[in-house]
Amino acid sequence: MVHPHLHRTPPMATATILPAAPPAPARAAPPRTMRGRTTRPFLRAACAYALQEGQSRRFHRLPCGLDIEVIAQPPAAAAAPGERQRPPLVFVHGSFHAAWCWAEHWLPFFSRAGFPCYALSLRAQGESSVPSEAVAGTLETHTGDIADFIQKEVLFPPVLIGHSFGGLIVQQYISCLQGSELLHPKLAGTVLVCSVPPSGNSGLVWRYLLTKPVAAVKVTLSLAAKAYANSLSLCKETFFSPQMDDELVLRYQSLMKESSKLPLFDLRKLNASLPVSSVPDNTTEILVMGAGNDFIVLILKGFVKLQDSTECNQYV
Repeated sequence: MVHPHLHRTPPMATATILPAAPPAPARAAPPRTMRGRTTRPFLRAACAYALQEGQSRRFHRLPCGLDIEVIAQPPAAAAAPGERQRPPLVFVHGSFHAAWCWAEHWLPFFSRAGFPCYALSLRAQGESSVPSEAVAGTLETHTGDIADFIQKEVLFPPVLIGHSFGGLIVQQYISCLQGSELLHPKLAGTVLVCSVPPSGNSGLVWRYLLTKPVAAVKVTLSLAAKAYANSLSLCKETFFSPQMDDELVLRYQSLMKESSKLPLFDLRKLNASLPVSSVPDNTTEILVMGAGNDFIVLILKGFVKLQDSTECNQYV
């Protein structure tokens, strides 16, 4: 089966190549005990990404003891007197990525526009702690981690932005907003960037297998077998534009290999838990974005009903 990560990274074609920092050593938290026995300590993954000017890296401690990486960038200039405060933006990545994929272009762009920006690395991704389980987490645990960060570190209701499987996590967050604001703080809005739909990727995968079988085999090798990590051509075809310089693709390929220490989900359990629950129309505003030249995701004419709350043109 084709691996479910079926979307390109947000545009990076004009990036300036940054000097690579030496990998940070893995850092261990104190050993945990469980029912009288000691389990292996949480390790923090290493992912060598050099921050841009104005950015900072810190770690948010979760109630379970894990740390998640946060790359933050404040507004480039303070709001003028009488100017409305812009909401914070919280970014959630997809598979094989981490906070760095937003730090390249998205954080600097929105910082210049006056938005406080926070890009998170989910468990076992980027420089976040690695749990002892076989996968990084579940839809519920990832959503809870984001809610904990927003509740404790973001002063105002943010706009929550998710790419690919990060978009599915954002949809799960939306579904938790009804009567659960103590655990899931309210949002100023949400953005889904080339997101996995609320029903999961099964329909999309089967449609792709039936319409583009040769390409589907390539994607299976690239993602399910992780061949993207050692093949420049597969990595470029799966994630990036044909025009992107090979040297830049190699840099991102290296970051992607370092970013993901564990799969984000157990896909069988995830698919069994879907679709994400629908919510009333007035829960939050949702902007849905797609890419016209996406290698995998097909454009369907018409409308798709997302979360039973917003009808919008969608690439699925």
